[in-house]
Amino acid sequence: QVQLVESGGGLVQAGGSLRLSCANSRSSFNVYVHHMAWFRQAPGKEREFVSAISWSGGRIDYADSVKGRFTISRDNAKMTVYLQMDSLNPDDTAVYYCAADQRPKITAIQASDRDEYEYWGQGTQVTVSS
Repeated sequence: QVQLVESGGGLVQAGGSLRLSCANSRSSFNVYVHHMAWFRQAPGKEREFVSAISWSGGRIDYADSVKGRFTISRDNAKMTVYLQMDSLNPDDTAVYYCAADQRPKITAIQASDRDEYEYWGQGTQVTVSS
C-alpha cells in the first residue's frame, strides 16, 4: 500500500521559488514505486501534467510550460520526490498533486497521462501573486 503526502506549498510572489515534497509515508518494503509525478489543477481547469521521474532518474519528463523553471528529483532511500519550482508566475497557481505508480513509463505520453498513475496525494496549494 502506498500513501502519498505532499508538503511545501504556499504563497509566493512572482519570480520567487518553492520546493514541493511528496513522501511515500506507508509502503511495504517489497513494494516500490517506479514512477512518480507531479500534476496540477487550477480553478476551473482540468488536472494537467507537470513533471515525472522514473525510479532511477534515468527518465525525466516535463510539461513545456515548466521546462527550464522546474526541476524534479527523488530520494529513494527516503521514498520522497521533490519539485523545485523557480521563476514562478501567476499561471503556476494551482493545487499540486503527487502521483505514483509501480509500472514504468516507457514514453513521454505514458509519463504525462494521469490515468497511468494509481496512487495520488491530497494536494498542496501553490499561489503565485503578481
